[in-house]
Amino acid sequence: MSVSEADVKQQLNAITIPELDNNLVDAGWLKAVDIDGNQATLRLVPSFPCQSQYADYAQKIAAQLESLSLTVAIDWAPRVAAYQHKAGVESLKGVKNIIAVASGKGGVGKSTTSVNLALALVAEGAKVGLLDADIYGPSQPIMLGKADSRPETLDQKRILPVLSHGVQSMSIGYLVDPEQAMVWRGPMASGALQQLINDTQWQDLDYLIVDLPPGTGDIQLTLSQRVPVTAAVVVTTPQDIALADAVKAMNMFEKVSVPVLGVIENMGVHICSECGHAEHIFGEGGGAGLAENAKIEFLGSLPLARSIRDHADSGTPSVVAEPDGTIAQMYQSIARKIAASLSTRAKDYSQSFPNISITND
Repeated sequence: MSVSEADVKQQLNAITIPELDNNLVDAGWLKAVDIDGNQATLRLVPSFPCQSQYADYAQKIAAQLESLSLTVAIDWAPRVAAYQHKAGVESLKGVKNIIAVASGKGGVGKSTTSVNLALALVAEGAKVGLLDADIYGPSQPIMLGKADSRPETLDQKRILPVLSHGVQSMSIGYLVDPEQAMVWRGPMASGALQQLINDTQWQDLDYLIVDLPPGTGDIQLTLSQRVPVTAAVVVTTPQDIALADAVKAMNMFEKVSVPVLGVIENMGVHICSECGHAEHIFGEGGGAGLAENAKIEFLGSLPLARSIRDHADSGTPSVVAEPDGTIAQMYQSIARKIAASLSTRAKDYSQSFPNISITND
């Protein structure tokens, strides 16, 4: 009995994409099926970067098609689209999507989370940039191991991002003396941020991660109102005082029509390195409760671990220092959820096709 494409699709309906809560066929990943005898060649186009999961999907697909006496070959062709941001702000050249990482409160590990999320997306196969938007206290040059680096300039205005661990990055820390205090009023800092964003020659990014400073002041409003931010994520610790400021950050994004994709809880639990005892130093369940109240996704909880701090301080964040470690896998899981959530939103086709004009001669 010959096997049809419909038979193959029926089998693949049983394979779920957990980040989308959908199957391979209905999610639109399966673009082509070529059956030649007992060989099936599939063309799969993931809508978000998930390279680390290919082997698992291939194993599940092979098991499903075995019942049809088919062997399988898979052509992976991931495609990250540009998604719509609020009207009235022009798209940023060389960047498909901008994701702001905010906290509302300082000291919750937002910058460490930002750099690891950027590296996690790279590990999943995406082209990623990281903008350090903290004009007064830039930390990304240290975390990326590029504290002594200076960006190249193409002319008196345009600058090239600094490349580290596969991430394109830009920070005021690359342009000033590390010990220099930025004694600037809000408008000057906002102007500097706009220059960093617009003058940097980003190279074909799927995602630009923006590490925002804490608070809801001039820098945050400048980014939200004048930059084509696609979406935001909020980082918090479980303690009430951090949660209160996280709510303020979410309310700010709501007022400027930037969707919040979800909440990341940092420092959720501490595991003693000597005895293995688990203790919720900053409280328990705060991030999940915040997400539930706001009716947005709880993206995950990260532990209070010394290795995260050690790796960031040494310029090799956890995702690259221990790529097969538990913490790196946590960051990659959260990164996939963020990218998957973004992929369900309306696409921005203006960045997918050239502009065509017709004139009468």
